[in-house]
Amino acid sequence: MRIKNFIDFCLSWGALILLSPIFWIIAGIIKIDSAGPAFFRQERIGKNGKPFISYKFRTMVDNAASKGLGLNIAVDDDRITAVGKILRNTSLDELPQLFNVVRGEMSIIGPRPTLRYQVEAYDVFQRRRLGMKPGITGWAQINGRNAIPWEERIKLDIWYVDNWSLKLDVQILGRTIGTVIRREGLYGPDGINYDFRPSRVPAT
Repeated sequence: MRIKNFIDFCLSWGALILLSPIFWIIAGIIKIDSAGPAFFRQERIGKNGKPFISYKFRTMVDNAASKGLGLNIAVDDDRITAVGKILRNTSLDELPQLFNVVRGEMSIIGPRPTLRYQVEAYDVFQRRRLGMKPGITGWAQINGRNAIPWEERIKLDIWYVDNWSLKLDVQILGRTIGTVIRREGLYGPDGINYDFRPSRVPAT
C-alpha cells in the first residue's frame, strides 16, 4: 500500500503543477458566471471513518444544499449553474480533489468519498468500504456510477478493497477516461441520482 500512496503523491503533485493554469481559468469563469466561491468545500468521510474536507469546483448556486433537492441532484436541477453544467458533464469539477490526494486524505483510485449520514447508515458489511482511502475515481465509477443504486455501488467498492492491485488501478484509470468522454452514469436512470437513506436515517 505504501507504493500506492507514493504513486498518488507523485501523480497528484505533477497533475497540479501541469493543470494550475487551467485551475485559475476555471475558477475565474465560475466567479464571473455566478455569485459565490469558486471552490465547493464539504465534509466527507475517509479511510476508517475519519472526516475530512473535500474540494471541488462549485457547479451549483451558493448554499444549494438548503434549496431544492437538498443534498441530492437531478439532471435538470435549476441549482446547477451554466458553467456548472459543463464542469459536471466533463467531470472537471472533480479536479480540485487532487489537493486532497496530496494531503493524504484521498487516493486517485478508490471508493468515492461519502457523506456522514450515509456512513452512519452502513451495516457491518458496508463499513468495509472504509478500509481504503476514498478516490477521485474507482471501480464503481466505471461500472455504473450514479446509474446504479448506492447498495450496488458499495458492493463494487468492497470488491475493489478486497481485490486491490496496482494492475487493477491502472485498468480503472484507463477505463475512467472512456467513462468521462462518454459521460456515462452522470445521473440516475430517471434523471435523479439515487440517495442512500435507509428508513432508520431521518431526513435533514
